[in-house]
Amino acid sequence: MNKLFFTALALLGTCTAVAAEDYKGETPKSGGTYCLYNVGKKQFLGTEDGRLVLGGEKVKVTLEQIESATTPGFYRIKSGDTSPVDAGERLVLVTPTYAWRIPRVVRDWLLRTELRGAKRAWFVMTCGSEIGHAERYNRALCRKKGIACMGTAQIVMPENYIAMFDAPQADEAREIVARAEPDIDRAIAALKAGQPFAPTRNNLYDRFMSGPVNPLFYTFCVKANAFAAGDACTGCGRCAARCPMNNITLRGGRPVWGKACTHCMACICYCPTSAIEYGKKSLGKPRYHFEAL
Repeated sequence: MNKLFFTALALLGTCTAVAAEDYKGETPKSGGTYCLYNVGKKQFLGTEDGRLVLGGEKVKVTLEQIESATTPGFYRIKSGDTSPVDAGERLVLVTPTYAWRIPRVVRDWLLRTELRGAKRAWFVMTCGSEIGHAERYNRALCRKKGIACMGTAQIVMPENYIAMFDAPQADEAREIVARAEPDIDRAIAALKAGQPFAPTRNNLYDRFMSGPVNPLFYTFCVKANAFAAGDACTGCGRCAARCPMNNITLRGGRPVWGKACTHCMACICYCPTSAIEYGKKSLGKPRYHFEAL
């Protein structure tokens, strides 16, 4: 494999990937589809996850090849694997935004996992509208890990949190992705130059949403009891496979949700028959994931 520019952990709903020069391989037979991207060509890290941006043409690699360079972040979280990660000096953490911060499950995994060799960390956060003052908490996380925080980049992508908001139709989603290009370009330029990201917005609203609203949101909103599968369910098990919390089990060929949900919306947005609903809140709403564009 060609020399890495940096190690990038794409966390939650994604796999770890590496930003490297072009390397072609084959699709792995286990653990999902892994993809490698070329940063220099405005292509970035990514896997199957729709929230992972900075895209480009996918280059498939084998499971053995990808694991020889780094370890799939999503599957480490899902399996509870907190064994050390050989991170390298420059680490890029790519996550969605949950309640105006990085997801708690990602934060907790990072706190428990040794990131060997990491000296500097950049955060790339996708969101449906804004990340609030997430940067404050990312910097605090880095201090606990003994890593220099190089800032946080906000990348606005199509909304998929259909438990509360509307997801866009495909045409609108493509427009949103296209409008993200300037922010993507700036993030890539900073990463390639080893420079900090520009400071994110920091006003009273941002501090309020990432501060007191975040724990309240988890307490009162992040629950799985409204999820249910209708008659269109085929029992394929894709929802269970995509759940990072192992919160979904199949009973009698139907999914059953437990109490460990993180509201990633992977189960509902990736259901191939759109059989899953979140009570009445998701009725009639599009199911967005990036591959469908």
